[in-house]
Amino acid sequence: MRRERALDALNFFLADVRDGLGPYLAVYLLAVHHWDQASTGLVLSIAGIAGLLAQTPAGALVDGLRTRRGLVAAAAVVVAGVCLAIPLWPGFWPVAAAQLASGAASAVFPPAIAAITLGLCGRAAFTRRTGRNEAWNHGGNAFAAAAAGGLSLWYGPLAVFALLATMALGSLISVLCIPASAIDNDLARGREGGGSGTEQPSAWATLSGNRALLIFAGCVALFHFANAAMLPLVGQKLAQQDLNRGTAMLSMCIVGAQLVMVPMAMLVGARADAWGRKPLFLAGFAVLALRGALYTTSDDPWWLLAVQTMDGVGAGLYGALFPLVVADLTRGSGHFNVSLGAVATAQGIGASVSNAAAGFVVVHAGYDAAFLALGALAALGGVVFWWLMPETATGKAGAAPVPVAAG
Repeated sequence: MRRERALDALNFFLADVRDGLGPYLAVYLLAVHHWDQASTGLVLSIAGIAGLLAQTPAGALVDGLRTRRGLVAAAAVVVAGVCLAIPLWPGFWPVAAAQLASGAASAVFPPAIAAITLGLCGRAAFTRRTGRNEAWNHGGNAFAAAAAGGLSLWYGPLAVFALLATMALGSLISVLCIPASAIDNDLARGREGGGSGTEQPSAWATLSGNRALLIFAGCVALFHFANAAMLPLVGQKLAQQDLNRGTAMLSMCIVGAQLVMVPMAMLVGARADAWGRKPLFLAGFAVLALRGALYTTSDDPWWLLAVQTMDGVGAGLYGALFPLVVADLTRGSGHFNVSLGAVATAQGIGASVSNAAAGFVVVHAGYDAAFLALGALAALGGVVFWWLMPETATGKAGAAPVPVAAG
């Protein structure tokens, strides 16, 4: 029970830490230090690029190290240090360096949490525990968004830095409460039975030779290509109607979606083994495509808020299913975490392209065309997933064969 509670707390506190300061930093730099838009956008991009480039190496590092708790603790210390350093040295180069460090450190958290969970709870309980992880993660995100908004009203933008540093400290304490001896280090990297006397495939062979894993990475990129730009576009439409009210409505969009993600993650934990991964993932694609169409039916702020809340369904299902499918496809290889990092890189590429492509469509054809294009892309991703992706849950009809070690 103590281990479960410690893992709950770790996921709750890391919820906001994993994404760093993000839009809060932009508000602080623009409002307090009067940075121009170009410089602010550049330092925000640095964190995103650093995180994207670090995803696969971070996964390889998690596979290779036995001190995964220490790795999470070190990354949390880096993020906390960044939060405390930026207000002290708000110049361009110090902030850029801090964002670079924060983006790289944040890439450690997803594969490390997945590895600790698998090594701590075992494969039989991995689905249930992953759903619970995601539920606590989304709860932490909702809490952090609400707390940041409330504290900023009373204490100004600096309160967000203190909040994030406090959550990083909470994650540090939580991970140290998980006994190192309780984590099966071989199982944590996806290796079965310790792998003694058996040659394991290389990480490159696992990534390039697993057709289902490559298909899944492509589908993940399509999902985030379709999804990433929707919230920013909604925020722009809300801000055009009323800047002050639009900011508050955007916060409500974020909190509402995160709260919907909690039961979706719990659903995955409870039913993904019995129903299979594929039907739930297809449901996520279907809801995403529907959102794209529904945005075009009205510009009423409350309608946009209601439709955006549906993001909690698709993103909630995706977040809990993502590590399960990768674990299924890399079982026995010993390269679970580097595979997680590689697929997360595909996710980041899709999300990065999404905003640029959607912005281009808005300029030339308007918001409705952009929403419809993103919805159509989600529908295409669903068709590709249905047609090419095998079921990976053990014991389900059409399940992908479990990878076996080379040699």
